[in-house]
Amino acid sequence: MHKVTVGVLGASGYAGRELCQLVERHPLMDLGFATANAQRGQSTRIGNREITFIATDDAPLGDADLVFTALPHGSSLEWVKNARSAGAKVVDLSSDLRPGNGGTIDGEEVPYGLPELYRRAIPDAQVVSNPGCYPTSILVALAPLVSENLLEPKSTIAVTAASGVTGAGFTPRPDLLFAEISEDFRAYGIGNNHRHLLEMNSVMKEQGSDNDLIFTPHLLPVARGILATIVVRLTRPLDDALSPWSKRFGGEPFIELSSTTPSLRDVVRRNVVRISAIMAANTSVPTLIITSAIDNLTKGAAGQAVQNANIMFGFDETLGLLA
Repeated sequence: MHKVTVGVLGASGYAGRELCQLVERHPLMDLGFATANAQRGQSTRIGNREITFIATDDAPLGDADLVFTALPHGSSLEWVKNARSAGAKVVDLSSDLRPGNGGTIDGEEVPYGLPELYRRAIPDAQVVSNPGCYPTSILVALAPLVSENLLEPKSTIAVTAASGVTGAGFTPRPDLLFAEISEDFRAYGIGNNHRHLLEMNSVMKEQGSDNDLIFTPHLLPVARGILATIVVRLTRPLDDALSPWSKRFGGEPFIELSSTTPSLRDVVRRNVVRISAIMAANTSVPTLIITSAIDNLTKGAAGQAVQNANIMFGFDETLGLLA
């Protein structure tokens, strides 16, 4: 069977390298080129293959059927347009085209690549905007409550989420050195102004929510994974706390429901969102506590990008991915 020729722009970052690895082991994809301006000319081993990074300006976009853009936020959109003009389908991993951040190319809306919520818009798209890692873990956890009108109107949703350090990107920073993060745990982005809030608030509003999100991210002294704890006020108690997700996501290949609180070990290197929920005791208003776990580099980035590409090309959605 004919393989799809793939280019990865920004392949030296954590998400970019993860993409290269997933493409290399995908049975219907072939890695044609990988770009990394700072490391152009340098070689690295991906699986059983050695690849040499080239400059982004030298990328043969016309040779690619599919381009993943894993470039820094703010600089990706230009290359999305270039790849599209060259005839390639594109999955963009930056925030440039996500809801709340623009979301259009030349006035045309770009589908949001969260398949569990927006699958219908993906198969015919030439460009798909891949969600952020925190929004993936949080929006999947909240969407069934919105669709069932279970959230107390105008109530505040409190989200505390902790991520491994790969979520901060590949650029060296003193505060991310091993000696600085080891044996430590800290919040950051205090004040409810994290850049992912634009994306989450926009999608929540589109889904029909009028709730405020208070989002506090934390940095974990681990390489990868996100664990989010979400507290919501409900319009009524739930006899079965997981029933909204069972109803909304039954049959979804990458959604796992758990009667026990998920841990990072449950999801690392897997393209899944693992969710648990329990009614809170000792509250005057029905309150639900949700926990959601993902791998920030897989379902939160590269894995979800491949999932979107599978849909765009009519492949089995799970192809090349570990559920």
